[in-house]
Amino acid sequence: MIHSLDELKTKQSTQENKFIPQIAVIGGGIMGQGIAQTASSNGIEVILVEKNEKLAEVALKHLESSMNQEIERWSLTIGEKKSIMSRIKTTGKIEDAAHCPIIIEAINEDFGLKKRLFHLLDQACDPSTVIVSNTSTLNLTKLADETNRPDRVIGMHFLNPVPKIPLVELIRAMKTSDETFTMVKEFAENQLGKKVVEVFEYPGFVTTRVIIPMINEAMQVFSEGIATAEGIDTAMKLGYGFQTGPLALADMMGLDDVLMWMEQLWQQLGEPKFRPAPVLRRMVREGKLGKKSGEGFFKYEEEK
Repeated sequence: MIHSLDELKTKQSTQENKFIPQIAVIGGGIMGQGIAQTASSNGIEVILVEKNEKLAEVALKHLESSMNQEIERWSLTIGEKKSIMSRIKTTGKIEDAAHCPIIIEAINEDFGLKKRLFHLLDQACDPSTVIVSNTSTLNLTKLADETNRPDRVIGMHFLNPVPKIPLVELIRAMKTSDETFTMVKEFAENQLGKKVVEVFEYPGFVTTRVIIPMINEAMQVFSEGIATAEGIDTAMKLGYGFQTGPLALADMMGLDDVLMWMEQLWQQLGEPKFRPAPVLRRMVREGKLGKKSGEGFFKYEEEK
């Protein structure tokens, strides 16, 4: 119970301090774009960082194109799109994001790249900045060890499409502090509107580790000629109530990304269920990457 005006002001000040007004997103790929859109649509200013200004502008154009498709499907209004775009600024310099209280990296799932990025972020950012990784398979503790702030490093695994999937996995590294965990959990729940599932650090966490073997087995069934891609997905959707079949889901994720995740899990866990199906390797070699290339297990018209 509040007994005085001073107590009320103190409480209001504390609540205001918890609000994160601006974040930075490193990486302008599909995941980075989705995270930026999600944050901006919830009133948060976003600095979208890419390797250079040109790539940053390309990422913003891709995001705008994606939202135009949402407008055509009546799931977004022109006014909402303008509002979202107005809160996203692009840059090719990490230093421009140094003052942000939270920085979310969403670059390629390559340990060497992420390792170098974490080292650079640690040098460039304010000591109080929390560095968040969107990794789904890599060792978060080893990434945190590249910094002088392992207590302020944490994992947030978003699922694609980020604006539509209400879940985020929140992963503590070995030295992540309770303060950091609580801050990021409240940010994800109260500002991004996500349901948070806390998971222990382990390759694949929950979502990736469970879904990848099913996708891999669906690919094996397809390659053995047991059923068509449409037949496999129809069977899983109607038989088990999935909204999207495993092969269409793989196409949506990007077959090159799926292959990368499988190889990471196969390497780290050594379990045969994660060994990529040969048909997946062949399709990636042929440039059939799913929706992003217009063809995977299914074909896609650009405007649809």
